Amino acid sequence: MVSDAATLANQPPVLEINDLNISYFTRAGEIPAVIDFSLTVRQGEAVGLVGESGCGKSTVANAIMRYLGNNGRIVGGTVKFKGRDMAELSEEELRQLRGSEIAMVYQEPMAALNPSLTIANQLTEVPLYHEADCTPEEAYRRAIDMLANVRLPDPERVMGAYPHQISGGQQQRVVIAMALLSNPALLLLDEPTTALDVTVEAGIVELIAELSEKFGTSMLYISHNLGLILETCNRVCVMYSGEAHEEGDIRALFDRPRHPYTHGLFGCIATPGTDKNAKPLTPIRGQLPLPHERPDGCNFGPRCDFFDKEQCGHGLIQMRDVNPADNHRVRCARWDEIDWSTYEVKSDTREPLVPGEVVLDSDEMQKYYPVYDRSIAAMISGRSVRYVKANEELSFIARKRQTVAIVGESGCGKSTFAKVLMGLETATGGTLTFEGSDVSRQPVQKRSARQLGSLQMVFQNPNDTLNPSMTIGRQIARVIRKFRVESNADLVEERVLRLLDLVKLPRDFARRRPRQLSGGQKQRVGIARAFAGNPAMVVADEPVSALDVSVQAAVTGLLMDIQREYDTTLLFISHDLGVVRYLADRVVVMYLGQIMEQGQTEEVFAPPYHPYTEALLSAVPIADPNIEKKRIILEGQLPSVLNPPQGCPFHTRCPRKLGNICEETPPPAVEDTTGHIIRCHIPLDELRAVEPVIRTAAE
Repeated sequence: MVSDAATLANQPPVLEINDLNISYFTRAGEIPAVIDFSLTVRQGEAVGLVGESGCGKSTVANAIMRYLGNNGRIVGGTVKFKGRDMAELSEEELRQLRGSEIAMVYQEPMAALNPSLTIANQLTEVPLYHEADCTPEEAYRRAIDMLANVRLPDPERVMGAYPHQISGGQQQRVVIAMALLSNPALLLLDEPTTALDVTVEAGIVELIAELSEKFGTSMLYISHNLGLILETCNRVCVMYSGEAHEEGDIRALFDRPRHPYTHGLFGCIATPGTDKNAKPLTPIRGQLPLPHERPDGCNFGPRCDFFDKEQCGHGLIQMRDVNPADNHRVRCARWDEIDWSTYEVKSDTREPLVPGEVVLDSDEMQKYYPVYDRSIAAMISGRSVRYVKANEELSFIARKRQTVAIVGESGCGKSTFAKVLMGLETATGGTLTFEGSDVSRQPVQKRSARQLGSLQMVFQNPNDTLNPSMTIGRQIARVIRKFRVESNADLVEERVLRLLDLVKLPRDFARRRPRQLSGGQKQRVGIARAFAGNPAMVVADEPVSALDVSVQAAVTGLLMDIQREYDTTLLFISHDLGVVRYLADRVVVMYLGQIMEQGQTEEVFAPPYHPYTEALLSAVPIADPNIEKKRIILEGQLPSVLNPPQGCPFHTRCPRKLGNICEETPPPAVEDTTGHIIRCHIPLDELRAVEPVIRTAAE
């Protein structure tokens, strides 16, 4: 009898891409987006596709689905699905294939779901359209079963809901269920977890792996998160400027990368033990070339430390075998000449900043939102007004020259605290002292120009905060004038140019508009604008979560440099604990409006942990195969802030719940000798005895 492995080896690959070339045709001429790209995905295999934004990852996925638009065209090579050339399929055959044999999960679930249709209507549509003999009753039953498979609680309720009535994590699970309903042979995942909390991401990653194994689905996983690729894929392909620059089995490529670009990507990632002062992250210098401005020879040449004009500067560099046993290939003319064991990226070491006086003091600050119920039953019972306790007695301090991170899942109250601090909301109780003044009940309209200038913000999405009709220079100058830093026109212009120098942007960008800048460049403008008013504190709300790893490294380095220059306090709001571990001096962990743990970063990331902190740490993808992690997947959903649990707010999801005491009694805040505070019923000695979540394989 022939073995399963031999049978699979004799079958054609699920996806086979050979020498693919894709171009877009515009009024300016032909724009080559993808060049000489080849990739194979076999049955049941998961292949990762990584690289910076603009490198062609999503273009490849769209070419597989034949979603290139009117001006996109495959100009060379082939894309074969189960041995059939996709270019030879008719429009009707493609329609039947999409969503049936090939399915796609997109980055933003709300863009993939129709807001005017219930989940039931959208899920049942898949089998009803693709299977002629499927009845509405059968489609509904299968949709219910699939929602259970993706571990959504109460599938009947979800089926009757509209997309806006379920959380972001639930929406993404619905999209995955929709993609898997017809049992596709190939699943394309385009950044499916980028905007999700690490706990939700961990659950979805495990879910996708289980479902792939259960249904035998092949996967092409597109992401800029190398840690996520390590946890989900068998093989990985690294793209740069439209080309595959390196590919191989996951362990071989992560352990022994051979292309300078791949090495550069790994150098941009904060792994456990990375010290922001002793060995700061080093972003890849330069920019990804535009498709019509690619250099002759190696596309990575202008950014490469090993570029040799004779070997690398002419013609198309071919993919070369490194180790056929590991399927390891690299597009580099000098890969076998470089001794990576002796190569070390040069980075400027810094002296640690010494924290100064207290700039911000939150003392039992509360923020409640009233919710009114005008029904007769509510009025009779005396419950016509209930309160959403978004922030409950928050107490912590932030000092001058210090970076304090606030972490936790969506809905934990991080952004509500920022709104109160910025004056967009007023507190219900407690105090919030900033530079000696209580601003907790002082709305932004009643704050002085000095107070407004002293407290600035860097937002997650610069596209939403930059005026598209104004030049970059005018937008920065407006802040300088508004907060009375300078009034003389020449001095204002000089300060604008110095700020552009500080964020490492060319001075002629002052005359450009936002549409002429990349995402990373826009974020640098947002940082320059935030620091234009000489702020004492900058609130950075998820400033790097949607950026490539190289841009992340540049932006975090920039924030540290400017903090050092201006003696600024940085309040960093994030769900990315990898970046938090690297950047923050102190960490405040929030859950359901309350602080569960706080302390120095090295204390919070080592035992004793609060069980919630432990779960957050275990969910962080780490791009190092030599590091082992404890696996803790939180079950259940975040409870409603309108009806929070009695006792410990985390007890409904806690894997280490003690019993009635956790359900009935609020936990005490226990302080260690170093000032490390944990709010938990579990004795500190027992929490200290827990093994570290993260450790090296040697340990």
